[in-house]
Amino acid sequence: MTQRPGPAIWRALLARGGGGDASLQGRIREMLVSAILDGTLPPDTPVPSSREMAEHLGVARNTVVLAYQQLRDDGYLEARERSGYYVSRAILAGRALPSPPPPPGEQLDWERRLCVLPRAQRSITKPANWQQYPHPFLYGQFDPALFPTAEWRECCIKALSVMGIREWAPDQITRDDETLVQQIRTRVLPRRGVWAGADELIVTVGAQHALYMVADLLVRRGTRVAIEEPGYPDARNIFLLRTPQVESVPVDAFGLPVDSRLAGVDYVYVTPSHQCPTGVTMPIERRRALLAMADSEDFVVIEDDYETENRFDGEPIPALKSLDRSERVIYIGSLSKSLAPGLRIGYVVAAAPLIAELRALRRLMLRHPSALVQRAFALFLSLGHHDAQMRRLAVAQRERFEVLMDAMRAHLPQCAVAPVSGGGSCWARLPDEMSAVALAQSAAERGVLIEPGDVFFRASPPPGSYVRLGYQSIPAASIVPGIEALAGVMAELQRRA
Repeated sequence: MTQRPGPAIWRALLARGGGGDASLQGRIREMLVSAILDGTLPPDTPVPSSREMAEHLGVARNTVVLAYQQLRDDGYLEARERSGYYVSRAILAGRALPSPPPPPGEQLDWERRLCVLPRAQRSITKPANWQQYPHPFLYGQFDPALFPTAEWRECCIKALSVMGIREWAPDQITRDDETLVQQIRTRVLPRRGVWAGADELIVTVGAQHALYMVADLLVRRGTRVAIEEPGYPDARNIFLLRTPQVESVPVDAFGLPVDSRLAGVDYVYVTPSHQCPTGVTMPIERRRALLAMADSEDFVVIEDDYETENRFDGEPIPALKSLDRSERVIYIGSLSKSLAPGLRIGYVVAAAPLIAELRALRRLMLRHPSALVQRAFALFLSLGHHDAQMRRLAVAQRERFEVLMDAMRAHLPQCAVAPVSGGGSCWARLPDEMSAVALAQSAAERGVLIEPGDVFFRASPPPGSYVRLGYQSIPAASIVPGIEALAGVMAELQRRA
């Protein structure tokens, strides 16, 4: 008979558990499951009675009783008459016993085998613990103050009904949730002036996944792609993995210029609603000119409407896709950007033949996005929560933008801010002698996170010193002290220079 562990072991195992938001009952269950599966508690090991365990851990006895009952029902523990609970032998049947790692041998040269090196590309980086910083001026991150917790929980609970589970639990293969597709077509796209049939839309794991699949189907060595400069680094990197003929076109005060630099290209990648990263909006006249040139030069436009047209004033300008009459625009959008980036739900609207091939390609990659998340999102849209969220987001972003602009004028007048009409970030030019990277590093030490602009330029060094300041994820009350701290860091760096 295996010896019963002492009280100190149980307290140590509980302390080693993940904890987090789990209930005490859940933590006890997690402690025992982990100890059983990793071999700390081998089969036939007796566990203390519920009264003893409660005393060891300093918890109520009922908490332990419920945890034991769940573990017995799931087969981790077995009850033996007049003897108590023991670790079940059956739960570990068929599993290999833990063994020490083998001694190291000759190491394989993986770099010689890799066809591409994505890690070598320049990408946007953010600290994993960014939420612990008091002044995170980061774009596109989660703001718990704006997340509709009760509404999203309601939709998740509805999706977990018995009938709901029967609908989304099977493998959908190439299909999307029909309700979600209908809601995107009737509730989301019309806000942008876009109309699409069910066969002209596919759901993706975020807008990034959408762009990757489009490039996978359409771009090969020799394909010429025009992108914005500065522009979205991940789009640049996606295209460069497939072709060296990626041509950067400097943007102006109205976004991507429409001129001879676009002649002869196969695809044009553009962010017209809020240019990434400057935030400027392409006017309607230039949008029409871009589509006219696409017709005359026979290129396709990839429109990344990552942020939609969330304007602070005036009516939104229709998406390029809404003006498309010859199916030359591939429209990429995001649902999760305005809710929580971690949900990863995007979509592509394009000609039906392209969507059919994207659907077949997605099957090879991951079959389909989580059907549960799709169903919850469909409910979120159908119940009107998404429209309400967009209104709340617009109000919050406008308030934070105005606070940020006032703070910049008061404390950083030497920085030129690009005018924007909406969105969740602004683009600021620093004095030429100021390094954006050095400023970001020093500011982070004071609890202020900003995004250096260098990564948005393909040219190195960039033709100026810029930073992007996001205000979607920072509380309004933290903006002014954050800009004051940033101004202090900048003054200190200028004194050292």
